[in-house]
Parts: sequence; structure tokens; C-alpha cells
Amino acid sequence: MESVHGSMRRQGLVRPVHGRVLGGVCAGLGQRFGLDPWAARLLFVLVLLLIPGSQILVYPILWVLMPSEV
Repeated sequence: MESVHGSMRRQGLVRPVHGRVLGGVCAGLGQRFGLDPWAARLLFVLVLLLIPGSQILVYPILWVLMPSEV
């Protein structure tokens, strides 16, 4: 698991300490791709509407795999 965390950390995929709403996954993705956290959350919800159910699996998996910013 440490190699997955290290790989994500090197790529800039981390859950920020500040600005989290639930787990910080959307805030971390927004930070990585240069988006405002609220824009990333809105995109997440829009994708949820287009492909129902997929985010229910993706969000918890990313929550576990993405390391905290600390």
C-alpha cells in the first residue's frame, strides 16, 4: 500500500488538510488538475448524473488510495 501512496504523492494526488468537505478526494483532484475544489465537486456530481453508481465505488477507493497531504 505504501508504494501506491508514494506513487500518488509523486503525481500530486493528495487529499489536502484544509478545504475538505467529506474525505478531500474532490479537493485533491481539483488541486492536482488546477481546478477550484467546488468546480471539481460539481464535475463529480455531473458525472454521477451521467453514469449513476460509478462514483459510489470510485470515491471510497480514491479515499483509501490517496494519501493525506500531511
